Amino acid sequence: MFFPYIYTLLTALALIVTSPLLLIIAIRQKYRRSIPARFFLFRNSPFPEGGVHFHACSFGEVRALAPLIERTERPRISVITQTGFDEAQKYGGEVRFLPFEPWLWLWLKPQKALVVAEAELWFLLFFLAKRRGAKTILVNARISDPSYPKYRRFQWFYREIFNYVDVVFAQTEEDRKRLEELGAKRVEVTGNLKLLVQPKPTRRYRKSSSLITAASTHDPEEEIIATAWIEAGAPGTLVVVPRHPERFDEVDELLSHIARREGLSYHRLRDREELDSKLVLADRMGELVNIYGSSDLVILGGSFIPDVGGHNPIEPASLGVPIISGPYYHNQRATYQAVQGIKIVEGEKLSEALLTPPPPPKIQEKIDLEPIYRELEDVV
Repeated sequence: MFFPYIYTLLTALALIVTSPLLLIIAIRQKYRRSIPARFFLFRNSPFPEGGVHFHACSFGEVRALAPLIERTERPRISVITQTGFDEAQKYGGEVRFLPFEPWLWLWLKPQKALVVAEAELWFLLFFLAKRRGAKTILVNARISDPSYPKYRRFQWFYREIFNYVDVVFAQTEEDRKRLEELGAKRVEVTGNLKLLVQPKPTRRYRKSSSLITAASTHDPEEEIIATAWIEAGAPGTLVVVPRHPERFDEVDELLSHIARREGLSYHRLRDREELDSKLVLADRMGELVNIYGSSDLVILGGSFIPDVGGHNPIEPASLGVPIISGPYYHNQRATYQAVQGIKIVEGEKLSEALLTPPPPPKIQEKIDLEPIYRELEDVV
């Protein structure tokens, strides 16, 4: 009975203690809008009452919710990140940053339903939504292999959350079992909604040879991939797309050094919007799908170092582009299982793999949205 109030007090104290640090972090461009909105309610008014409130963390989760959002009149969409905010604005509803939990007592208005994506298990979001009359639904739910032990250590806490979740739609049977162990009471397997996302390139890039795209890379993957490409004889053009924009200048320094050393042509995409040098840094946001559409091979980043866990292969697979990945894809195991034909290699074997690229991959998992549609039809 008293847990929601104790939890609110603890999170409010945490907000007070960390506020000076949050204000410092908010100076960075990446957080300039999200931190003031989430932690201080700056220009972040509540949604109107009586609609369907969708919540997702970031870009990929918002896109996964698109089939549900597009069937909803005047949807309300809350997010955590700036990339999620920008994507959510494309769907014609009202968009907000989700406030940090103690603020939800003031901010969250009664809605017909709350639909939350994946692992956004905010206790007060579910508690207050349910208390104020909403049907609460968790969709595309998953518990990854590396995070599962952490969830189990706090099983008592997740049981509290699932007391206020009416129905859960899981990605896989394994996810269903794990969610039930954590306290979820009504769980159905509907598949991974991200498999429904159909990328739509808006332009074709001019290129002078075959195109290899190193997508969503992390430090030191740019050097790992560029070294393997050179060892393979530098076939075609290599386009490097770092995962985080704040690393663009750092990666530019590395790639320009490699280009000078090897006598290769090089440019940044922001300087010339073509892919006709031997080595290109893609440092323009929102262009990855267009680059996929012009690619002959994708090397999927986040998978050659152990602490990231891979990135989603669905977009290049949907476009029929062959994919090479490293072995560390534990956070994307379900999406990898849904795509047949991804070539998995260790970093030291990448140069050899570039000489014999795999055939185009195939997406083989079926998604069933009807159970989710029925839950929403009951309330709208």
